[in-house]
Amino acid sequence: MRPLPPLAAVRVFEAAARHENFTTAANELGMTQAAVSHQIRLLEERLGMQLFRREKRRVILTDAARRAAAGIGRGLDEIEAAFAELRAEDQGTLTISTTQTFANAWLAWRLGSFQMDHPEMAVRLLVNNNLSDFASEGLDVAIRSGIGPWEGLDAHRLLTQDFTPMCSPAFLKRHGGHLTPQDLTRLPLISAHDPAWRQWLSDAGIDARPLNVPGVRLDSQANDGHAAMAGQGVAILSPFFWRMDMAEGRLVRLFDQVSTLGHAYWIVCQQHRRSVPKIKRFRDWLLTEMDG
Repeated sequence: MRPLPPLAAVRVFEAAARHENFTTAANELGMTQAAVSHQIRLLEERLGMQLFRREKRRVILTDAARRAAAGIGRGLDEIEAAFAELRAEDQGTLTISTTQTFANAWLAWRLGSFQMDHPEMAVRLLVNNNLSDFASEGLDVAIRSGIGPWEGLDAHRLLTQDFTPMCSPAFLKRHGGHLTPQDLTRLPLISAHDPAWRQWLSDAGIDARPLNVPGVRLDSQANDGHAAMAGQGVAILSPFFWRMDMAEGRLVRLFDQVSTLGHAYWIVCQQHRRSVPKIKRFRDWLLTEMDG
């Protein structure tokens, strides 16, 4: 451990030495004159030597303190420069974590416009479905599905996570061109283990407890949607993410009914960083894009 005096006292000494005036130093540091005197006294007691001579209404640096003040000033300048460089580096890269579905079905298609609006900033996108650890992963923001809000996190709701069955036009044609909710209990369902299936079928008045149908089991809605487009079965998908695929005829929405498990997508960051400029810029851009 370095045997250094408290940094707060060092800062006070440097300002008082530069001005040779406790009142002026106090004004610069946003402190009272009494607080400056107290810090100087603590530092003198720690060092076992006098740093200022008090003469009437002024203070004068001792010769030893004057020699030390120059080096301390240079040291604080280097510390300030190092932190300035660190802040500049942090502002130069935005690190986002999100799920496979949100990235593949929506964000990756639009993130380029944010980059074009902020060419000075590099954007790093991490895609996984695990919970995020902001500190260990170096994240600025995360986009996740859940109930929310979460203690210690600043959270903004993006959209309700609802869902409804979809399939490819070819799959629908192979099965007569028209389906009822009851038909779903005998057709191949993609990721039939997903609780969304049971919720949707229950809301449609179908007893889904004995649901045991063939179909592939995948790990994300993004993969479910592409499997459905490939004609592998019926997937339970959020209409918001698949609007383009429905509009361009790659997917067919089978029913008007949508259901939800009460989850939503949120953009979250650490509360103490919610006003960091790059985070605020991305959050404002994302909320505007979601409303568009």
